[in-house]
Amino acid sequence: MEDTVAHKLSGAIIEVICGCMFSGKTEELIRVLKRATIAKQRVFVFKHSSDIRYSDESICSHNGVKISSILIQNTSEMFNYNLDNVDVVGIDEAQFFSAEILIDVEKLLQRGIRVVIAGLDMDFRKRPFGKMPELLSMANKVTKLSAICSNCGEEAHYTQRLIPSEETVFVGAIESYEPRCRKHHSYH
Repeated sequence: MEDTVAHKLSGAIIEVICGCMFSGKTEELIRVLKRATIAKQRVFVFKHSSDIRYSDESICSHNGVKISSILIQNTSEMFNYNLDNVDVVGIDEAQFFSAEILIDVEKLLQRGIRVVIAGLDMDFRKRPFGKMPELLSMANKVTKLSAICSNCGEEAHYTQRLIPSEETVFVGAIESYEPRCRKHHSYH
């Protein structure tokens, strides 16, 4: 019995997938979670309740790849579900969650659950976004993705907001944001 608990805890790591908008974060999260499912691991997927752009029952990439998920406002809501036999928890749009995500991820790890998180590492002002810096520092594995600059075709690491709003959190897609390189990103 102790060997089983020790083995389960040894697989309890945090993986963070980050980058700008349109870099493929959600698609990579889905790919990782589908691989876990193929490996016969039990997977639970959560996303922030503000992100219902494409679906309220799935996390969806901008190009239509999807996997079933559960909408939550706070990460503590994950524990309303039976996670006893869960091997992997996926969390999308992590930048929208409050500081409690740091505590709740640690609780999942203590249960021996591998946690795979996707989110924007920077906001449209090129500033760290939400609790992503702390999650990145806690991570055992980090995948930082880039997109293609919509102006010049070079590698893009920044999210350009196209609409006039100073709110840090403004959920949108192609109509509201573009990926940009450093040269073509602007914020006044």
